[in-house]
Amino acid sequence: MRKEAQYFDDIVQARRSIRIYDDKATFDETAVDRSLERALLSPNSSNLQLWEFYRVKSKAKKNELAKYCLGQNAAKTANELIVFVTRKDKWKERARYVLAEAKKEFPATLSKKHKLIIEYYDKLIPTLYFSDPVDIAGGFKKIASVVSGTFQPIPREVTATDMRIVVHKSVALAAQTFMLSMKAEGYDTCPMEGFDSVRVKKFLNLPRGAEICMIVSVGTAKPEGVYGKRVRIPKEQVIFEI
Repeated sequence: MRKEAQYFDDIVQARRSIRIYDDKATFDETAVDRSLERALLSPNSSNLQLWEFYRVKSKAKKNELAKYCLGQNAAKTANELIVFVTRKDKWKERARYVLAEAKKEFPATLSKKHKLIIEYYDKLIPTLYFSDPVDIAGGFKKIASVVSGTFQPIPREVTATDMRIVVHKSVALAAQTFMLSMKAEGYDTCPMEGFDSVRVKKFLNLPRGAEICMIVSVGTAKPEGVYGKRVRIPKEQVIFEI
C-alpha cells in the first residue's frame, strides 16, 4: 500500500459521526476555509456545480439553526454548522459559465471533441434540466427514453424528479469531501438529515428552487460524543464481483 493510501485509510477509519462536541477545545476556523475549498473540487454531474455552502458561525445564529435541527446535541455543541444546499434552479447560468471557461482553451479550429462539448452544454443540458411547473416535459422525455431505449442504451433518468436526485447526489459528494477534509485537519463532523427544511430555507433566505441536502456540524469530539461502536454490514453482503 502506498503511504498516501495509508494516510487516507487512517482518515476514513478515524472519521465518526459525532453527537457531542467539546466547546472548550481550541478551534481553527481556517480548517473550515480549506475544507470548503477542497469540497469545491468534488466530482459532480456535468461539472455544473449546482451547490452552495453556508457557514453558520455566530453563537446566536448557531443556536437558532440548532433549534431547526430539532435540538440535536450534534448541532447545539458544534463550533460551526455548514448547510449544503442544492441549486438545480441555477443550471442555465452554471452551464453558460462552464462552457465559456472551456471555450477559452479551445483551438481556433474546433475538433470533433470540442464541438461535442459545445453541443453537450448548448443542447443536451437544456433538454435534461428544463422542466415546467407540473413537469409535462418530463413525461414526454420519459416516453422518448423508453422508446429510444428499446434500440440502444440510453439514460432513463430524465424527469424533473430524476434531475433533482442527480443534483442531491453531487452535493452529497461535496459534503463527504468536506467531512474527510475536516478529519484530516484534526476535527470531527456529523452529517444531519433531521431538520425542518422549511425553517432552514427561511433562515438562509433561500429561493424556492433551492433545497437543503444536509447540515454538517463541526468541532472536536468529546469521548461521549461517539454513540457506540461502528457497525457495518459484512462486506460479503454488499461487495460483489461479476
